[in-house]
Amino acid sequence: MHKYLLILLLALTSHSVVSKEYMLFFLGGQSNMDGYGYNSELPNELVKEQNVMIFHGNGVLDNQKNGGIGLWTKMKPGHGTGFKNDGNKNFYTDRFGAELTFAAQLTAAFPNKNIAIIKYSVGGTGIHINTGFGNWSPDFRQGQGLNQYDFALNTINNAYSDRDIDNDGKPDRLIPAGIIWMQGEADAHTSSESAKAYLHNLTRLMSLLRAALRKDDIPIVIGKITDSQLGEEDIMPYIKIVHQAQQAFVEQDICAAYMTNTQNYAYSAKDPWHYLTPGYIAMGKDFANSYISLSKKCN
Repeated sequence: MHKYLLILLLALTSHSVVSKEYMLFFLGGQSNMDGYGYNSELPNELVKEQNVMIFHGNGVLDNQKNGGIGLWTKMKPGHGTGFKNDGNKNFYTDRFGAELTFAAQLTAAFPNKNIAIIKYSVGGTGIHINTGFGNWSPDFRQGQGLNQYDFALNTINNAYSDRDIDNDGKPDRLIPAGIIWMQGEADAHTSSESAKAYLHNLTRLMSLLRAALRKDDIPIVIGKITDSQLGEEDIMPYIKIVHQAQQAFVEQDICAAYMTNTQNYAYSAKDPWHYLTPGYIAMGKDFANSYISLSKKCN
């Protein structure tokens, strides 16, 4: 009798410590990663909550407080521009970004896998030091020396510090699976210096993000930036240089891919910087499909 009780106890104990594994993706960049799609224009199947976990780090400009704080919740619309977190609660907006259809597409592609997303992005930010409204350079030292790179690390560390991301009472395991990067507009806008340094800066930053996610060969998908060519101002005079840098990065890295379908996304005449809602619906799917293709040759 005692033997059977012991077996039962061991079985129950083992079950209580079994962790759920999640394929983990980091989504980062500037405003087109933030997302300017309207929730009200989403199809019905994307309005409902998804069985995908997301940790959306609070986005702030350089040297501001609370960059990267957040909490794990299930995916739903509202993680677009203007999203905030105070450390205890998410404040959703009427906008969404690539995360929504990215999550849905990966769920369909990997029905037997659990998906988790870490997102940190801030509009107008460059990767060259002192470029845009904030920058991702590890060399930034102004003020308190806190910038987008630091806040992205805060986001990742805060996400990893929660051992039970789905709140089911059991510890979970995050398996780094991919980095999705949509950024470069600020570097293509600011100066020839920022554009010419883009390849070096992108290579360095992606290496550091891979290290932060604890996997040196994690697949990376780079989104091609585009110029609407709307309005009187040439908003990205150095875009060709950044394009060459993005292309060169993926050519030198066997675990990187270039998602170029952005060149098919439409803009509004009122906003020459950001895509219309259908663009963000397509972006998530296009990023997911690029990742799926890349993962087959990289992993």
